[in-house]
Amino acid sequence: MDREGMLVRCIYYGRIGHEATERLLQRFGHDGSFLLRDSETVPGACCLCVRKAPFVHTYRLIPSANGWSLQDPGVPPQSFGTLETLIEHYRRGSDAGMAPLTEPLDKTQLRHSSLGPECFYMEM
Repeated sequence: MDREGMLVRCIYYGRIGHEATERLLQRFGHDGSFLLRDSETVPGACCLCVRKAPFVHTYRLIPSANGWSLQDPGVPPQSFGTLETLIEHYRRGSDAGMAPLTEPLDKTQLRHSSLGPECFYMEM
């Protein structure tokens, strides 16, 4: 994540599970809030998790030699040089099949709130 821009560094939560992700987005997010985490099942992949009540939608982002792509049967395959470029593309509403990405869930802002013990995250 060192090569990524500020947006990705602020929303990348590392190795947190899907349950912790859902709790974070439900507690601190709104419709359209999103974050990045490591995939629990595909090494090297990331998950873009978006709250769209009453659910949290998860989209797998796969690295390749050309950059990153979204792995979703409802979205045409397209490669982006960085995660930040990919996220900005879909934030502009480039695909109607995805939940809208409107508000990054910035982990630096959460550090200053009263999180409680259930909302810790770990970065590797």
